Amino acid sequence: MKYSDALVGPLLQEFFIKHLLTHRNVSPQTLSSYSNAFRLLLRFIATKMSIQPVALKLDQLNPAVILAFLDSLEVERNNTVRSRNARLAAIHSFFRWVAISRPAFAGLSTSVLAIPTKRTDRRLICALSRAEIQAILGAPDLSTSRGRRDHTMLLTMYNTGARVSEIASMTCSQVELGIRSSFVHLHGKGRKERCVPLWARTADAIRKLMREQDAAPTAHLFTNYRGEQLTRNGVDCILQKAIAGAVITCPSLRQKHISPHVIRHATATHLLEAGVDISVIALWLGHESIDTTHIYYRQKVVMCSLDSSSLIAKASGRRNST
Repeated sequence: MKYSDALVGPLLQEFFIKHLLTHRNVSPQTLSSYSNAFRLLLRFIATKMSIQPVALKLDQLNPAVILAFLDSLEVERNNTVRSRNARLAAIHSFFRWVAISRPAFAGLSTSVLAIPTKRTDRRLICALSRAEIQAILGAPDLSTSRGRRDHTMLLTMYNTGARVSEIASMTCSQVELGIRSSFVHLHGKGRKERCVPLWARTADAIRKLMREQDAAPTAHLFTNYRGEQLTRNGVDCILQKAIAGAVITCPSLRQKHISPHVIRHATATHLLEAGVDISVIALWLGHESIDTTHIYYRQKVVMCSLDSSSLIAKASGRRNST
């Protein structure tokens, strides 16, 4: 096959089916992330270059095109640098495989692999107070079945610190409801599993929801109005609806951009404030390394410093006024 004749379509099919699924046996989350990255890339090329996916050739996926695609993610889709780097990681993985399985394209692969990830500032996480969380949890209308589902899902997210993918894919069989203690088994990133205790309040809400749904053990715990598994957008939509109702009693929520992952941050910060050891929080959240969890400790130190500075400024003001 000539260098200029290689079509991207067959290579992508082999990359996903043979390499990712058969050889590497990647997790569904990784497969979904890579699939979304290439879906966006192929759509970008079809729109900007008028080249349909079935006609796209490998040599047309040059560094200039890929850099233009990455820039469009930030400019046109308002993606964060982290999302941009995640899309680039999928493209890098593909070209690493191309370089090994198709040595004739090693030159092109090397040039694409030379595209660096973009550095980003390490910002403090968006912190939610306990009052703000309680306002969000209290927003759904418990007199309706949809409101009870929304409340239970949000409460489970806050209790477990689960990722949005873990909440969306959670089945009834993952929940163990006991008399004295209850747990939920979560399947996280990298095929890691963890068991998280449920508060009595959460367990009671889940028990009532399961009784109301009368679902099979293999059925998803949180479903849409058609009884299907919630999507990531569906989970976010439920959260944004709750926030819209909560701002009436908690106006401070208007100033914050709150995603499902922010609820996970709130779980960690509130556990830390309650005196839970950071190693336990790492296990609770399913972090592979405790270094990842230290971001919440740094957040706590900064917030304590800001509070101390505020108290000092107030005390200084009172002394000056006298």
